[in-house]
Amino acid sequence: MAGHEIPEPADRKPVADSAARPDAAAQERHSCDPAFRHGVVVGFDGSTSSERALAYSIGMARRSGSGLIIVHVANRLPTTVWAGCEPPVFVDVPDHRTEVLGLELACADYLAEVPWILVERGGDICHELEEVGREYAADAIVVGSTHGLVGRIFGSVAGRLARRAQRPVVVIP
Repeated sequence: MAGHEIPEPADRKPVADSAARPDAAAQERHSCDPAFRHGVVVGFDGSTSSERALAYSIGMARRSGSGLIIVHVANRLPTTVWAGCEPPVFVDVPDHRTEVLGLELACADYLAEVPWILVERGGDICHELEEVGREYAADAIVVGSTHGLVGRIFGSVAGRLARRAQRPVVVIP
């Protein structure tokens, strides 16, 4: 996806051949760009609250001299009905919203201040944000607050994430 890359340092040592290590396949599945390790993860879906969270996280990444990992969690739909059936199996649904968000972000002038990448995931928002935070050893996760009746009934993403995350969570009103 489009983004601003951090240039490779001249003194970076080459990585050993992955075929020589037995756990290489597991590490390749969860590999991430090392330039963004210890960056700031931000949940972004294009809503007003996620735009505020993005603006805050840009400043946070700039002040700490780290990269920005923008995460969009795509829709997943259950293939079975909840009532009277086995636990649902989830199917990835093509979410063209990620492509649109990526193009909008690539054209945004305010993102020129920090190196950034866009990561697309599918599934539970809280789980996926925490998982990306773990993969990148993020210093913090930034999310916008949830407003409205749905957040009050089912619990907000920010509240659930703050209770279960293994790293600081910043909730932007």
